[in-house]
Amino acid sequence: MLKILKNLKESILLVIAIIILLCVQATADLNLPDFTSKIVNTGIQQGGIEYAVPEAIREEQLENLMYFTDEDEKIQSNYELMEKTEDNLEEYPELQNQNIYKLKDISNEEKENLEQFMAKPLMILYQINNEENANSIKEKMLENIDSSSPEYIAMSQMSIIDIIKSMPENRLDTMLAELDNQLSSVEMSDSMIEQGAIQEIKTEYQDIGMDLEKIQNDYILIVGLQMAGVALISMLSAVTIMFLSSRVAAKLGKTLREKLFKKVLSFSTAEFNRFSTASLITRSTNDVQQIQQLITMLFRVLVYAPIIGIGGVLRVVRTGTLSMAWVIATAVVLIMAVVLVLFIVAMPKFRKMQDLIDRLNLVSREILTGLPVIRAFNTQKREEKRFDEANTNLMKNSIFVNKAMSLMMPAMMFIMQSIMILIIWVGGHSVDEGIMQVGDMMAFLQYTMQIVMAFLMISIISILLPRASVSAKRINEVLETDPQIKDKPVEEQEKFDESKKGLVEFKNVSFRYPDADTEILEDIDFTAEAGKTTAIIGSTGSGKSTLVNLIPRFYDVTGGELLIDGVNVKNVSQKDLRSRIGFVPQKGVLFSGTIESNIKYGKDNISDEEMKKAASIAQATEFIEKKEDKYNSPIAQGGNNVSGGQKQRLSIARALAIDPEIYVFDDSFSALDLKTDKALREALNEQTENKTVIIVAQRISTIMNADKIIVLEEGKIVGKGTHEELLKNCETYKQIALSQLSAEELEKENHNGKEGE
Repeated sequence: MLKILKNLKESILLVIAIIILLCVQATADLNLPDFTSKIVNTGIQQGGIEYAVPEAIREEQLENLMYFTDEDEKIQSNYELMEKTEDNLEEYPELQNQNIYKLKDISNEEKENLEQFMAKPLMILYQINNEENANSIKEKMLENIDSSSPEYIAMSQMSIIDIIKSMPENRLDTMLAELDNQLSSVEMSDSMIEQGAIQEIKTEYQDIGMDLEKIQNDYILIVGLQMAGVALISMLSAVTIMFLSSRVAAKLGKTLREKLFKKVLSFSTAEFNRFSTASLITRSTNDVQQIQQLITMLFRVLVYAPIIGIGGVLRVVRTGTLSMAWVIATAVVLIMAVVLVLFIVAMPKFRKMQDLIDRLNLVSREILTGLPVIRAFNTQKREEKRFDEANTNLMKNSIFVNKAMSLMMPAMMFIMQSIMILIIWVGGHSVDEGIMQVGDMMAFLQYTMQIVMAFLMISIISILLPRASVSAKRINEVLETDPQIKDKPVEEQEKFDESKKGLVEFKNVSFRYPDADTEILEDIDFTAEAGKTTAIIGSTGSGKSTLVNLIPRFYDVTGGELLIDGVNVKNVSQKDLRSRIGFVPQKGVLFSGTIESNIKYGKDNISDEEMKKAASIAQATEFIEKKEDKYNSPIAQGGNNVSGGQKQRLSIARALAIDPEIYVFDDSFSALDLKTDKALREALNEQTENKTVIIVAQRISTIMNADKIIVLEEGKIVGKGTHEELLKNCETYKQIALSQLSAEELEKENHNGKEGE
């Protein structure tokens, strides 16, 4: 898989942009629960008052506050007396009646530090201003005083704060210590102290005449807008990431397909025999598609999921809700257990999927290609059964995989919903006990879902990764295959000897297929010269096509030497070698397009005159001119809309159009009638006057006028000479000739041939 990912270097800038945007999105998503917590805790519960530090406080109340703290100087140093300006009087109506102190412009960090000194004194003020608490505290303060004494009567009619102010200093210290002990004896968390302080601040603001509703609405509006902005950043990042990821994945797919295609073009016939055509098509399409799908999600898993998972845990630690951390651990363990089970069960099926797709493609291709034969032999039912077997196997495998995947998502959703209920249940009790605020519980819920989703993404990729890994392995098998036939380095390549132009020399050549035990060709030794026609004949399986396939180097000889223009074909580039050869294969192959595009296929600069001349020599003009669009007439894929003879003639015209120095016809006249065959050979003799012509044929009539005839039998040369010579001294050739023509016809053909000379 890593070898495939190396191809991403072409999109490195986009990859970097994706990583940066994923970090931005993850940071934004991790901040959203904080905003939820602020809106609930501060905006709703605390009325928009963020810190237990009043922005404004009456002088009298500030003095009262000082009775309950030893940090007078630190508190007073952060406040300044408010001026009675028009704006201040409008915002703080009570300023008209008494002095009000305003908090100086300090940072949030300084407010947090100041909150440590003011929260508890404000909480005490809140407690003693509460009527029920005040009566309880007053009873404690008066229980040691005689109820009939004037002091008791006077103090019972005073407020607690007035009682505290009227006491002597020594008694006041004792009283405050007792009061502090009473408050401390009540089990209170920092959150409860802060909430009490905030309530006292709200009471103070109300007494000053400040608009509490406006304070609350303004805070919720500001935080809400901030939250919307962060959510917008997250959304835009996510959209951009998906867009860029799709581009990167598509570019990778394009690169892989290009590399596969170029690699396949370099394959010799041996490599094509190793990889079936159907498999190569699947590897170039379906396997590449699997890699693309993985890449689209891979960045989110490798970058986003870890940031969310780790960041969520750190945020949970920061919020101080570690008492519920076991819930997160439970969720992660359950998810990983589900993934592990699916991984064990579904993995073998994922590995098998691509092989089954290969099989289905192979069967489909064979059936579609061989449809005329299937119809001719009425074997449709048999082929339907074969296709149905391959299709059913793929269907069963796909159903199993899809079932496994369909079970995963409901299981994951069940776990997530159950975890949500568990958090609300446990968190609800914590809120009730004052250990946690509602907003903190909601934030914890969101962080937990983010952490769970991070592991969920990792689990999904763990399902996609095996199949993609199989596809990557199959792609690498092709890309890493070293073609048996390859060019030498440019500096080691030789140049053709122009003085031997058109000369083809087989010097004791032998050949065997890869992994074969026996030689297909053995001790092949002959020369084909320019201006002469060399024919090759032999019984079926004698090695005729294999021999001529060595000339354009479709295979490499395994023994001896094959020289073209005086140079060993292994020492020149394949491109230069094949540019000198006009090769017409045994089975004519046409490409989708037009007649013109097929004839001009071998060279870009072929003129219309040259095209028409080649078609005329190949005896193709007759049927081309009868078509409505003539040379612009369409050719279907594989040439399925023309006959076998027309296909052969167009293939011959294609070779003639490039005007090479060597022509190789591998049984290329077999589909032609005798009249067309004769006319074509006559026209060909004029065109190839100074060219080397090598013809493989089954018909004696096609080759009997050749300058040299090579007779093959079981991969060996058993005869070499002209038609007349071989009839006299080669029994194999004579048997082939007599199997096609009678003795009288042979004598007549010999006589006609001599007259033609």
